[in-house]
Amino acid sequence: MKIEDVIKTKITLENETRIILNVLYTQSVLTENMNEILKPYEISGEQYNVLRILRGQKGCPANMCMIQERMLAKTSNTTRLVDKLLIKKLVTRNVCPANRRKIEVLITQKGLDILNELAPKILEHEQSFSKNLSAEELENLNYLLEKYRN
Repeated sequence: MKIEDVIKTKITLENETRIILNVLYTQSVLTENMNEILKPYEISGEQYNVLRILRGQKGCPANMCMIQERMLAKTSNTTRLVDKLLIKKLVTRNVCPANRRKIEVLITQKGLDILNELAPKILEHEQSFSKNLSAEELENLNYLLEKYRN
């Protein structure tokens, strides 16, 4: 469906406007679908992102600054996200013994279990959006989005 049909306009949009609207609308659709997957686990997309970052640490602690740098949504309040995950017992938080001003965060087994349970659902989600594109088109889309963003 063309973006003009989505926003119900009869005006011919410039390509520069169309690409912004297409990207924003696509992000909205992806986010809505992702939220439906995460809803039964009572975690947000941002909390899921933090859990994935922590899993990538392979048992090594991460500090708040490092988590923030790796977040997809740079505006996220990392401390608040970690606090919510702490309440759910998906992460632990400790003061760094070498630098008492630094907080170290680790994913718990419960957090790892949720990620493992989510893995096939997330893969299905990703594949459902990619099914209409060939491997070459997917590669081109990634290339073009990265080029556009940079």
